[in-house]
Amino acid sequence: MKIGFVQFAPIFGEVEANLKKAEKLLDSFDGELAVLPEFFNTGYLFTSHDEVATYAEEIPTGATTNMLLNVARKKNICIVAGLPEREGNEFYNSAVVVNKNGVVGTYRKTHLFFEEKLFFSAGNSGFNVFDLGTCKIGVMICFDWFFPESMRTLALKGADIICHCANLVLPFCQDAMRTRCLENRVFAVTANRTGFDTNGGKQMHFTGASQITDKNGEILFRASAENDEVSYIDIDVTSARDKQLNEFNNLFLDRRQDHYTK
Repeated sequence: MKIGFVQFAPIFGEVEANLKKAEKLLDSFDGELAVLPEFFNTGYLFTSHDEVATYAEEIPTGATTNMLLNVARKKNICIVAGLPEREGNEFYNSAVVVNKNGVVGTYRKTHLFFEEKLFFSAGNSGFNVFDLGTCKIGVMICFDWFFPESMRTLALKGADIICHCANLVLPFCQDAMRTRCLENRVFAVTANRTGFDTNGGKQMHFTGASQITDKNGEILFRASAENDEVSYIDIDVTSARDKQLNEFNNLFLDRRQDHYTK
């Protein structure tokens, strides 16, 4: 199957323009599984609860999910995309999974980064795996990569591909994802954004370089640091289900869980 990403630079607060840009870019995607960045519809640099309340949307009734559903149905693809989610009086840094049949599921970011802790509730969805029929996917958001338990949990639950929506500002993730994939023998698509967010006298720069990584830790494709890019790679997804390293070692069966407690 063909998996890939959409990379671009959302403009903070310009939801309609960001959705149109993402929809246009998705129109050129010719794969089966597309991953978009974290907060692709709003931009990232929130500075108040009021801003979050203004831009957060309910899933599945919000305009962002509706656009993604329309594209998924038109192109017969699965899309994983990050957005600020509202549920009652709570706000989450979330990613929605959609395909031609509707909303497959939602993931809420487990490990909040920096000032996200001021405005968003810690995710309560847990790390869930979604069965698409052709493959099983797990979802992470940005800083989740920093914690090995994130991908290990998804791999143990049967994920073949990790869909990683990101707004990366630190320089380490792209190289670290090689180890994350190798130690779990899974594929990963890291969809990062580019450019700057400026808001409330603050500015934040994002590193781009969205990446598709294979189960052996090899980088199948890495985007530029600055350009809009739509990329996809054909993979043998079934190869991620083989955890046998050699005739004596199996990645999961050799785990010594009784020695891993603190």
